[in-house]
Amino acid sequence: MDIRHATLADLAAITAVEAECFPPAEAAGEESLRRRLTAFPDHFWLLFDGDTLVGFVNGMVTDIPDLSDEMYDNAALHDPKGAWQMIFGVDTIPTYRRRGLAEQVLRRVISDARAQGRKGLVLTCKDRLIHYYAKLGFVNEGISQSVHGNVVWYQMRLTF
Repeated sequence: MDIRHATLADLAAITAVEAECFPPAEAAGEESLRRRLTAFPDHFWLLFDGDTLVGFVNGMVTDIPDLSDEMYDNAALHDPKGAWQMIFGVDTIPTYRRRGLAEQVLRRVISDARAQGRKGLVLTCKDRLIHYYAKLGFVNEGISQSVHGNVVWYQMRLTF
């Protein structure tokens, strides 16, 4: 398995993985992913098994301390010098799940954010995943303001 950053040439594969990993109301569409890839390709960590994209983590960097729904589609909010690495999605295609691959990519994201001098990382998740992110050091801050996909989300923060 190899991890690398994304380019626009990866857009179709990223879009396909996103659609496979999230319900339609929660999945980012191709245009949203294109805007993200254009603005912050170095904040997409892609996991490959040979030539096959099997998962990825993506998100912007900002000084805004809490993840908001506006961030998902407004790539202009990305600030390369920002304090917080936001995590928009942790995707692993179903046939590759339960192998520790998402954790492997997340540990790389955490390491990169620390090396870049960030204050930490912020993500939102469903209640069934709180324990998963907690084992990586994220702390549950309670129900998020996010209404993305009409789902209840919990904000999790890992502070360095």
